[in-house]
Amino acid sequence: MGSQEGDATAAEVVYLHGILEATVFEAEHLHNAVHGRIMEATEKLQQTIGVHCLQHSRLYVDVDVGAARVARTREVEFHPTTPAWNQSFRVHCAYPTAAVTFTVKNQHLIGAGVLGAASVPAARVATGQPVECWLGLRGGEHAHETHTPSLRVRLQFFGVECDPSWGAGVRLPGFAGVKPAFFPERTGCSVTLYQNAHLSDAFDPGFRLDDGRAYRPARLWEDLYAAIRDARRFVYIAGWSVNTEITLVRDPGRMVPGAEGVTLGELLKRKADEGVAVLVMPWQDNTSVSFLGNAGLMKTHDEETRTFFEGTNVRCFLCPRNADASLTVVQHIETSAEFTHHQKTVTLDAATPGTDDQRHVVSFIGGIDLCDGRYDDENHTLFRDLDTTYLHDFMQNNYKHACLQRGGPREPWHDVHCRLEGPVAWDVLTNFEQRWRKQAPEDMRGCLLDLSPAAFPDPVGLDDDDTDSWNVQVFRSIDDASVEGFPFDPAEAATMGLTSGKDVTVDRSIQTGYVEAIRRARRFIYIENQYFLGGCASWAEDRDAGCLNLVPVEIALKVAAKIRRGERFAVYVVTPMWPEGVPAGEAVQAILLWNRRTVEMMYGIVMKAIDDAGLRGQAHPCDYLNFFCLGNREAPRPGEYAPRETPEEDTDYWRAQVNRRSPIYVHAKLMIVDDEYVMVGSANLNERSLAGNRDSEIAQGSYQPAHLNDGACGRAGGRVHGFRMSLWHEHFMGRHAGEDDGDDGAVFLEPESVECVRAVRRAAERLWDVYTQDRVEDLPGHLLPFPITVSDFGEVADLPADGCFPDTRAPVRGRKAVKLPDILTT
Repeated sequence: MGSQEGDATAAEVVYLHGILEATVFEAEHLHNAVHGRIMEATEKLQQTIGVHCLQHSRLYVDVDVGAARVARTREVEFHPTTPAWNQSFRVHCAYPTAAVTFTVKNQHLIGAGVLGAASVPAARVATGQPVECWLGLRGGEHAHETHTPSLRVRLQFFGVECDPSWGAGVRLPGFAGVKPAFFPERTGCSVTLYQNAHLSDAFDPGFRLDDGRAYRPARLWEDLYAAIRDARRFVYIAGWSVNTEITLVRDPGRMVPGAEGVTLGELLKRKADEGVAVLVMPWQDNTSVSFLGNAGLMKTHDEETRTFFEGTNVRCFLCPRNADASLTVVQHIETSAEFTHHQKTVTLDAATPGTDDQRHVVSFIGGIDLCDGRYDDENHTLFRDLDTTYLHDFMQNNYKHACLQRGGPREPWHDVHCRLEGPVAWDVLTNFEQRWRKQAPEDMRGCLLDLSPAAFPDPVGLDDDDTDSWNVQVFRSIDDASVEGFPFDPAEAATMGLTSGKDVTVDRSIQTGYVEAIRRARRFIYIENQYFLGGCASWAEDRDAGCLNLVPVEIALKVAAKIRRGERFAVYVVTPMWPEGVPAGEAVQAILLWNRRTVEMMYGIVMKAIDDAGLRGQAHPCDYLNFFCLGNREAPRPGEYAPRETPEEDTDYWRAQVNRRSPIYVHAKLMIVDDEYVMVGSANLNERSLAGNRDSEIAQGSYQPAHLNDGACGRAGGRVHGFRMSLWHEHFMGRHAGEDDGDDGAVFLEPESVECVRAVRRAAERLWDVYTQDRVEDLPGHLLPFPITVSDFGEVADLPADGCFPDTRAPVRGRKAVKLPDILTT
């Protein structure tokens, strides 16, 4: 058997940042001979007679790096002497730890028993040399008197510095997306990026791309209406929420003929009556949301949608978030009650330009649900158009008892979406088909059309050399309880980038896509997301919160590496001022606390790098890393909607109405790296969205090969760059570019520069002054600093003097939940 190891007591703590390859082979002496043979005989007897009086034994191994569980083997049947797994893992790591720990467990009906654990010192792993050995297991429930139970493993660590893609950006021809992955990178595609559900005619960013063409933003719900209207063969919709009562086209200045007043439900029924296969798959909300303290968090209209389509030619079923069949009863209950199907996709056929009757597949994905409250434009009005555009679509979930009868502010909604064409659109279609086949009722399984690429060829003209061509890769967070087509064999699953543990196969490629894009980053990262939580293994407190996704800590480590090398790098993160819901509510406060832990961790890492580089007193942490939110304020105008009632005095709602201000809710799920690579999808930056076995999600990562950094124009200046500039134009540049910040806003073309960072901060701080002053006036922009301050030493404090958000008594820093489990709020 060879020598045994396994004691990592008082070992040195090191930061394992890179990729860890681990293999779990087999175990020996988990039970003594007599006990083992008795258990084996009992197992066989139970199988023979079909009676399970005693618990069936199934063994698995957990692999932990510090506070983070990074891998779990499949379960194997009990073996009296040498159970074997022979399973390998390749995992991204960014954890401070003293050891890599292996724990052998016996699965029970509820919970699991520990048969033994052993560790390898992290300092040894960090050398990068392969470690293959037998580890002596300790602390098991069946300790052997004469033989030490043992486990054979192999480890090898590859630090980020050894990765040729580290800090390299997108470099062709070598780069081919995330590999391995269930969906490979597709070439010859088209991507249209959308900000908000709509944009007014007045919105004109007014700049040109590197090919000399003016940047022209697209309008999502107008395009989506036209796409559904013109579909001839199929329309497939999956959503967290699908509300049949919304209207997609509302702008009277841009009214599409025949679209005025047409609801989504009427449009879909009309298409189904024309013979189009219309399949609708909203998430089935089984959750009683009263325990969240705010019923407004979950208004999905799922039952209304199902009822609306009953007896029509539209095929609709409510799709529950089920757990894998191999999980325990408790885990089944937890999964269905706590997690959701969060994907938002529409896939349909569209006419191919330049052909007589040819059709091709088009897919829409992103953050915008087809439901109430999502329609908004770049103005994000609070009090205007309430009796016209928002007459039947007033939403405000942040203040108790808010309604149209009591008046604004409505809840403004900022979001991001995209349209995909070419080979990648088929991957979104495949995702829908896999989900439908897995969970649709038996009588609806045959509703899917037999679609083939031959019948729907991709548009011509988007070859790899076309300057408008995109390379795109679809990512997901999803497990085999929600899709058909995942292999059961762990080795085969690994070749597709899937992970397998306890007989559950999981796709967490969205997190992988984020991590690898951050590691490639050279100059800057721009993020908009509804949440920003993660890296709890590196938090100063609450390391057991379970919020282990790597995105925030990877960003902090990237910034730190750049500081130590004397290179410029900047990160801009835009989130809501607070998560949707009453800000003093328990769920919102818990999420805010996790966000504060995350931000404190990141600034701690950045500050240490500043000290290591000898820059204390010369550089400020906010020269590299900044957090923002969005808000609006509107002075009264003649002819404005006059509510019949007023809010109760001295409430958040009343104060917001009197002060004529409110946060803009940021629901986007966007990351732009170096103006050349963009990720858009449904996934939030929290554990729910990135774990893979919680909420189901879909996203895409893409770039234009003809518009990369170090190309003919030096800096990327294609549509990814254009989209970032268009967003900044919406948030602050439209009225602040060039104001003490350089001629014509040229400083914003280099987001990594300290001049740009400070210019953006100045713009946000000026807007905050207007947002919080006593005098009510229109806010000339929307970008605000997230209400925290960061000292010269990286210490985080509250920006408001009273520690509360404007117009509320809700603490900015958040607080721990008393009634809610962490798994709900991370």
